[in-house]
Amino acid sequence: MSGPFIDDARIAEARKLADEIVNPIFDLIQRNTTVSNERTVLRFFGISGAGARGVPLANLMVDKLQSARVLNRGAAYWYGRALQLGASSPLDAVERITALPTDKLGPLSPEMEGNLRDAVREEARAAMTELKARIAQRNALREQFPMSPAPHKYVIVATGNIYDDVDQARAAAQAGADVIAVIRSTAQSLLDYVPHGATTEGYGGTYATQENFRVMREALDDESRKLKRYIQLTNYSSGLCMSEIAFCAAYEKLDMLLNDAMYGILFRDINMRRTFIDQYFSRRICALAGIIINTGEDNYITTADAYDAAHTVIASQFINECFAKRAGLKDWQLGIGHSYEIDPYREDTLLLELSQAMLVRRCFPDAPLKYMPPTKHKETDIFFSHAYDVMADLVAIWTRQGIQLLGMMTEAMHTPLLADRYVALKSASYIHRAARGIDEEFTVREDGKIANRAREVFAKAEELLRECHSEGMVAAIGKGRFGDVKREETGGKGLDGVLEKAPDYFNPFLEMLEAT
Repeated sequence: MSGPFIDDARIAEARKLADEIVNPIFDLIQRNTTVSNERTVLRFFGISGAGARGVPLANLMVDKLQSARVLNRGAAYWYGRALQLGASSPLDAVERITALPTDKLGPLSPEMEGNLRDAVREEARAAMTELKARIAQRNALREQFPMSPAPHKYVIVATGNIYDDVDQARAAAQAGADVIAVIRSTAQSLLDYVPHGATTEGYGGTYATQENFRVMREALDDESRKLKRYIQLTNYSSGLCMSEIAFCAAYEKLDMLLNDAMYGILFRDINMRRTFIDQYFSRRICALAGIIINTGEDNYITTADAYDAAHTVIASQFINECFAKRAGLKDWQLGIGHSYEIDPYREDTLLLELSQAMLVRRCFPDAPLKYMPPTKHKETDIFFSHAYDVMADLVAIWTRQGIQLLGMMTEAMHTPLLADRYVALKSASYIHRAARGIDEEFTVREDGKIANRAREVFAKAEELLRECHSEGMVAAIGKGRFGDVKREETGGKGLDGVLEKAPDYFNPFLEMLEAT
């Protein structure tokens, strides 16, 4: 399909560099926890409700433990202390811990400590068994109703009202969509809590809540049975609640999550220490749940020029792959992101886009890949916009993308209407049907524009990886090497939610996830 272009040895060296680049960050991950990770532990135990004024119970308990300066032992430890104090339910455990001066509780004998951990691990195993059973239900439906062949056509719904989203999602599935993405309400990534319950108001999207996940999954399961074709569901696990949303998504049987610390660092100004730590736990959950992650490198060329910054996408993809593999994700779960964002008035745009997409496929041959449509250069001329999108459809089928977010002809004007989505799905289906197998019919010249451009981009990516290796990933981010956006290690939102683990830190779920 794409020709050798790049020697295997150079690709292997790029992976080796990426692996060494992330070593210092993994040292940080292993030594620290976060308030959001500890809230995730409580959600595993079933603490998913809300208290007065809608404050999530997990937040109430973690905030209490943090203010008492004892959270570094792990929320699971204090949950165990509540059980020892006679708590009869997860809600009772929250009430007991939030009502007590936790920092004044006396130490336990070694025997009592051992008994506490044994009891908590037993509850954790039961919770994990329940989660796995729910995941198995989703997998059984997938097997009963196979998905359409790739590229899977991915469209968004974003009304702000989950019940209106359901209507739009059903209509999209009936028109041929394979994946429904519920766009998250603007700025939810900056909230240090997960809203509770079904929501009917949102700006630019609908809040990511566990109940909203359940409502949409139930509707799409019903639609899958009617269409006899499994419809996948995706949402966002990024920002200040990465691991919490990953748990909610796993529990409610989602198929994909947009999950990328670099996206949060660069485009939402989330503190890098916080989000790298959160990302690891969230990806451990995704690995267990068989969730495909979507990474956000496509965003780099919305703030930087797609032609000049193409190499930054490749370098970051190697690093992101390494983060994912260390969290237990398999190749089939790596929806590595890239996009058709080159200026349409540049010469040879189709050749340049084929070159980039072929290079990504060459570097990550076993990953599904997540291909994004044009948005940056969209115009209000809907006919030109539609033609622009169709070119992306052609590149997607030619380079065997696994997941393709479809562009909408009204992208530059308003949130797409049902008719816009219908037109995009109909056109993509036509292109995929008409051009399937085209990659097996044509050989790309090793001395042509496509191959030479791929080699040029890869060489620059190698150079950037070597810079990250010698100076550190943190320094590279600080210099704006990715997306032309500069961030500092101690800047951004959420750093106050990072805690160094105590020597006796306890997280039975992480123990089990890392053991799989």
